[in-house]
Amino acid sequence: MSKITESVKILVEPIVENLGMELVDVEFKKLYGQDTLIVYVDKEGGVCLDDCENVHNAIDQPLDDLDPTLGKPYNLNVSSPGIDRPLKTAKDFNKKIGLEMEVSLFKPIEEIGKIKKFNAILIGYDDNTSQIELKYKTKNIKLNIKDVALIREAVIF
Repeated sequence: MSKITESVKILVEPIVENLGMELVDVEFKKLYGQDTLIVYVDKEGGVCLDDCENVHNAIDQPLDDLDPTLGKPYNLNVSSPGIDRPLKTAKDFNKKIGLEMEVSLFKPIEEIGKIKKFNAILIGYDDNTSQIELKYKTKNIKLNIKDVALIREAVIF
């Protein structure tokens, strides 16, 4: 995590929580050739455009005061994390237990037939060991988070 995103997280998290929402993530990256600070927020039932605008208005001046980019201009975006966002935190994993996940591994594992991409039900997460437990077909498997390239809720139409 960069110094910019870490300092922004520390600053905006209590502001976002005071508005009844959860700070999901902060990213600082180039979008369309512009440095962009993206603040992802969520709440039970999802966020709407008005929620994003309220957060933007609430954090705009404190961010100007903090000056996380040391005077370098940037765009500020406040957004919902989206249905297809990767799971990153213990809270993310615990909220998704019992749901079908899309899983991509860095390398195949023999336990499930040497495949790298599959769908499985998330049945557990252990923050102490950084392991997830999944039900793949009829097998329960445990994976270290460091072996998982991507895990997100499966979008089923």
